[in-house]
Amino acid sequence: MVEIMSDARVDTSAMYEQDNVVPLNDVVEIEVEKLSIVFGAGAREVIAVDRASLSIKRGEFVCIVGPSGCGKSTLLNAVAGFETPYDGVVRVGGRVVTGPGPDRGMVFQQPTLFPWKTVRSNVAYGPRMMGKGNAEAFRMADELLEIVGLKQVATAYPHVLSGGMRQRVAIARALANNPEVLLMDEPFGALDAQTREIMQENLLEVWSKIGSTVLFITHDIDEAIFLADRILVMSASPGRILREVQVTLPRPRNTDLTLSPEFIALKKSCLEVIRAECLRAYESQKNNQK
Repeated sequence: MVEIMSDARVDTSAMYEQDNVVPLNDVVEIEVEKLSIVFGAGAREVIAVDRASLSIKRGEFVCIVGPSGCGKSTLLNAVAGFETPYDGVVRVGGRVVTGPGPDRGMVFQQPTLFPWKTVRSNVAYGPRMMGKGNAEAFRMADELLEIVGLKQVATAYPHVLSGGMRQRVAIARALANNPEVLLMDEPFGALDAQTREIMQENLLEVWSKIGSTVLFITHDIDEAIFLADRILVMSASPGRILREVQVTLPRPRNTDLTLSPEFIALKKSCLEVIRAECLRAYESQKNNQK
C-alpha cells in the first residue's frame, strides 16, 4: 500500500498496523523527530533537511531514495552522528545521538580499508579498539568473514581484491562491533551492474543471519525495492519525507523478482513521485531566477 503523507512527513502512529495485527517486534530502533539540518548562515544559508521525521523498527531494512541533492546522505550522517541537528532530535536504541558511536556501523560508497592491513586485521581492528584481546578480535573477524563469504582471502591485502570483495570486507568490518544499526550510504554505487546484483543478494543473506536494523541510502529504485521492507521517498531540496512505500514482496528474494508485475508497479510508483519532485524543483528554480 502506498500513501502520500498529508503534511509531507511520515505518520508513524499507525505505520505498522494492518488489520489490527501488531508485528512481533515493535521496538523502535531509529527515531528521527522533526530533524532540520542547515549549512552556512545568512545569505548563504542552505536548508539540507527540513523537519524530517521517521521511525524504523528493530531488525527492519529501510531504504531512502529521492532526487539528487535532496539530503539523503545528510540525514544518514545525522543518524551516524557526523552531522549536528539545527533542530529536532535523532535517537538510536532510545538514546539521543550526540556523535558517532559503536552502536552504529557505517558503510560508505568507497570501502575505507587500511591498505597496510590484511583483510582479517581490517575486520578485527574495531573489536581491538573496543578493548578485545587479539584472540577474541580475530575470532570475531573469522566468523564475519565466513558470513560474507571471504574467509578464503583472510590473509590477503585489500589491493588484490575486486571492488565487490572490498565492499564485503567493509560490511564485515562495520558489523565487527556488533552494532545495533547498520548505516549504508550508496555502498554499491561504484560497482558494475553484475557485481551490484551479486552484492545485493549477498547483503540480504548477511542481513538474514545478523538481523541488524539497516538504513540504506540509494539513488537506484530497483535496488531499494529489491532490498527493503519499506522505502522512504524524500522531496527535492530541502529534504522532507514525502512518501512511504511498503514493500510486501516475499523473502528470500532473488533477481527473478525484478521481472514480476508487483515489482514493476512499485517501481512505477516511486519513479512517478521522484519525477514530479524533480520537475517541481526545476520550475521553482526557474521562477527564482526571474
